[in-house]
Amino acid sequence: MIKNTNNGSSNAPSLRIDINYNTCDDLPSFSEGPTGSDKVKHDAIAQAGFQGIQDGNPELCKALGLELTAHARINKVGDLDPLMPIWKNGNYNCASIHLGWGMESDAEVDQLVSYVLNTSKTYDFPIYIETHRATITQDMFRTVELTKRFPEVRFNGDFSHWYTGQEMVYGGIENKWDFIQPVFDRVRFMHGRIGNPGSIQVNVKDANESYVQHFKEMWKRSFIGFLKSAIPGDYICFTIELLKAEIFYERTFFNETSKAQEEGDRWQQALLYKDIIQDCWEAAKREFENL
Repeated sequence: MIKNTNNGSSNAPSLRIDINYNTCDDLPSFSEGPTGSDKVKHDAIAQAGFQGIQDGNPELCKALGLELTAHARINKVGDLDPLMPIWKNGNYNCASIHLGWGMESDAEVDQLVSYVLNTSKTYDFPIYIETHRATITQDMFRTVELTKRFPEVRFNGDFSHWYTGQEMVYGGIENKWDFIQPVFDRVRFMHGRIGNPGSIQVNVKDANESYVQHFKEMWKRSFIGFLKSAIPGDYICFTIELLKAEIFYERTFFNETSKAQEEGDRWQQALLYKDIIQDCWEAAKREFENL
């Protein structure tokens, strides 16, 4: 699988913090985040210090000096073919994909993964398979087995789907972390979202909450996995992705007027995540240096 590399760079391996554009979609009325036109939102994202946007507007990203990443659902062999020229010629750095529906046989999974790996190599373009519900990677065991058959595979680690969907804390989370270490070692892109054992996306009020600490540990392990094989100029992309209540991610509560509203301000949460992620990166570098 092709890696994210800043061409010609001699810098040490680095972290890049991006945002998924849908984080700004339909923000609640009390939000401090940007509303209105795409230009207004892209300007605000740049001013907030994000380095890139997933699913951003290519022209606006170019004008503002923002990097650009893509994402897609790939259900069968051939689905990437019409997308690759767009991504390759449109200044996209890489793409993360939802691959399959999770009901495929191992042989069908292998066909899909081989197709993605070959396409990535042919176009010299990084494609990261996302750990996501309703895909071939919805199950921790099956995903670890996949790394044995395809050690070159690389992932977009969206661990909220496993943390909640497979209730990772049930039965002890430390042994789950050790079991999925082959996945951590192959993460080169991440979606930032924190959930708890019952909800896939929750408002973070206290960074010391146990579930927040669990996500920080998973992110740190992924950063260390990246650093183990990184060369000067390589970077790992962490994309904050906090999605709206309409698609059943953000929780809703009834306010004082008995009207349902989103639990928190996804924009302010995204800014908080930036600090949490940076702390995880610094901790990962320190730990890696002592390995």
